Amino acid sequence: MVALALDIGGTKMAAGIVDADGTMPHPATTPTPATGVGDACAALLREVAGTAKITSVGIACAGPVDTVAGTASPINIDEWAGGFGLVGLVHELFPGVPARLAMDGAAAALGEHHHGAGRGVPDLLSLVVSTGIGGGVVLGGRIATGRTGNAGHIGHLVVPGGTEPCTCGGVGCLETVASGPSSVRWARSQGWRGTTGVALARSAADGDDVAVAALDRAGTALGQAIASAAALLDVDLAVIGGGFAQAGPALWDPMRTAAARHARLSFVAGLRVVPAELGASGTLVGAGVLAVGEG
Repeated sequence: MVALALDIGGTKMAAGIVDADGTMPHPATTPTPATGVGDACAALLREVAGTAKITSVGIACAGPVDTVAGTASPINIDEWAGGFGLVGLVHELFPGVPARLAMDGAAAALGEHHHGAGRGVPDLLSLVVSTGIGGGVVLGGRIATGRTGNAGHIGHLVVPGGTEPCTCGGVGCLETVASGPSSVRWARSQGWRGTTGVALARSAADGDDVAVAALDRAGTALGQAIASAAALLDVDLAVIGGGFAQAGPALWDPMRTAAARHARLSFVAGLRVVPAELGASGTLVGAGVLAVGEG
């Protein structure tokens, strides 16, 4: 059995052959082009597969996805906005080979459940806090997919104080308050002069009042959303990854404080909010779990 994992995001794609322990020691990556994304994806898969006889493929893709139809319509890949037949592409390359598709946040949750901070925990919530905010849910040791495969889209929960229009078409989503670009945008509106989430975190660590306030605002919103989702799903572990989640105590302290303040029901009173262990590879690892038929 040779399982192949694929991860497609708005800025890069990655693929790798899955080892027996579920990891991929030498994945290949390529930038996601502005056009010809399907062709680039096919070329990456052919490169990684080489002469191996592929027997299964796990696919993680930025959402929304439709796991029933086997399509993806990522809001950060304009060319696929109308829906792209991702599973169909894999079947063209590897005829007769089973392929499983999951939203990237769901795959990250699955990766952390099997190989990261959620090992041994049957029920958990996962968040990826970065340019956007994604998420996934594992219940009873299985990924929760929902009707179309988009369960766990926590970035589009509406949070208190959220009034900005979101790229999804809604207003006040968590993503408009707590993502890296949203936090930078708010800080700049308050007079901060930087341009990136990394610089914002650095300014907060140096004690800049506006940067501290921006990360407090983001962390509080994240904590509120985590507590709400934990009560809805009856989970007591939230695993937080993504580039902006590396912003340090200025983000994590208010996030944990808000989560604890709002998670007061007995079954979520012990809610733990912990860092992801797999880093940027978590989504690809989750695709590997899908490829070997677990989750």
